[in-house]
Amino acid sequence: MHLFYQPNIVLSEPVQLLTEDDSRHAMKTLRLGVGDAIAVTDGHGNRYLAVISSVDSRRCAFRITNTQTTSPRPFSIRICVAPTKNLDRIEWFIEKAVEIGIERISFFFGQHSERRVLKPERLEKIAVAAMKQSLQSFLPKLDEALPFGEMLKTVSEQQRFIAHLPTDESPVNLAKRATVNGTYAVLIGPEGDFSEKEIQQAIAAGFQLVTLGPNRLRTETAALTACQFLNFINA
Repeated sequence: MHLFYQPNIVLSEPVQLLTEDDSRHAMKTLRLGVGDAIAVTDGHGNRYLAVISSVDSRRCAFRITNTQTTSPRPFSIRICVAPTKNLDRIEWFIEKAVEIGIERISFFFGQHSERRVLKPERLEKIAVAAMKQSLQSFLPKLDEALPFGEMLKTVSEQQRFIAHLPTDESPVNLAKRATVNGTYAVLIGPEGDFSEKEIQQAIAAGFQLVTLGPNRLRTETAALTACQFLNFINA
């Protein structure tokens, strides 16, 4: 069954409307019509089984027939990442992380960041598309980009990690350091890595140094690897 996204469901209304983008996709790409069954999610864990009740040149209306509620996962993953110079790479990370499973993505500008501009509307569209493609009912939260120190102040997760290249201290791999059913926040630095000052700031804020393996990874690869590790230990 095709899954669509409508964040503004009003259950008291007998007829709902798909967004213009989803209406266009339903009618012109999927060629759905009156009487066809669809599923709609509000991105907050609710999925509505519905039937298309009418179509016109711009909007597709539907009538809800059943409601299903999905409980949040017993753990949560938050990746805090510096935007890459090539925006395609951070977009790729968002798409794949949403498909795999993630609750929150935060962006920060560090001392060595080369990109300091993001387009939040485009990033949200990518996240929505990935949520629908993977048939999920929760849309991860995408935070606006903040300076590194300001972003640290927003972290309330209990298990906090900063992924950094191995040092003389020989940090432990993330997959071994994290424990199951936790609330996780992982810091992933820019192409030029974290500065020493930022590392010390993170440690002072309760973050533990971890590695993601012996290889040097690109920013987006490291971010996705951390996401996958945390999903794997909770599988």
